[in-house]
Amino acid sequence: MNSIVQARVQLFGVDIDVVRRDEAVSAVLRMSKTPGICRFVVTPNADHVLLLQQNAALRRAYADAALVIADGWPVVLASHILARPLPERVTGSDLVPNVFLAANPSEPLRVFLFGAAPGVAERAASAIEARYPGVRVVGAYGPPLGFERDPEETRRSLARIRDAEPELLLVGLGAPKQELWVHANQAEIRTRVALCIGATIDFLAGERGRAPSWMQRIGLEWFHRMVQEPKRLVPRYAKNAIEFPKLVFREWREQGRRA
Repeated sequence: MNSIVQARVQLFGVDIDVVRRDEAVSAVLRMSKTPGICRFVVTPNADHVLLLQQNAALRRAYADAALVIADGWPVVLASHILARPLPERVTGSDLVPNVFLAANPSEPLRVFLFGAAPGVAERAASAIEARYPGVRVVGAYGPPLGFERDPEETRRSLARIRDAEPELLLVGLGAPKQELWVHANQAEIRTRVALCIGATIDFLAGERGRAPSWMQRIGLEWFHRMVQEPKRLVPRYAKNAIEFPKLVFREWREQGRRA
């Protein structure tokens, strides 16, 4: 699928949109008002980039995404090292509330929340409607663990989304599950745009707290999240700290050979 913005750069075998947050917000809102097959947005960070090197199905999903925006300081820093600069980091957890803020209260954006633990999406829905007058949450559902391997549960999930008639679907299943599920079911998802946004539903529900703004500005949000979930994230971040610089070096070396 062609990008809906003006320029992309290729990094680590992935085409990433050269886009700022305000441009990404405008693009999502345009897609939400444009009929047609569901378009979807992915937000690669260092962990996703490493997954992409080994997962052909995930690479195919990224290739079909309407918008690919860098959600991670390592990816943005690497883009500058490799002389293919991205303008800024745009996280899913920043993109979503900014889309909500920009939505028009006179024509509310119809949103469905899909993902997170049982009950979390419903709590997020209440928080969203209390805070954002331009948003109407038309459905919220946290599917059971392993639902993506159950064709009947997938059919039920797709029917819930279809019956709610959303314009925007937030998919918070974690990577790579969310990207693979949206890509596999793209033709059956009855919404105009889907955002693959990881833990953002948890943030909106108040289940997890984001790092202070000063930590976000200097690229330390990962540390805040690691302290919150050390068992899950310490091994991941340790692996990324070793493997991602290797990937950057390989890309830099291959770039020099092509020059």
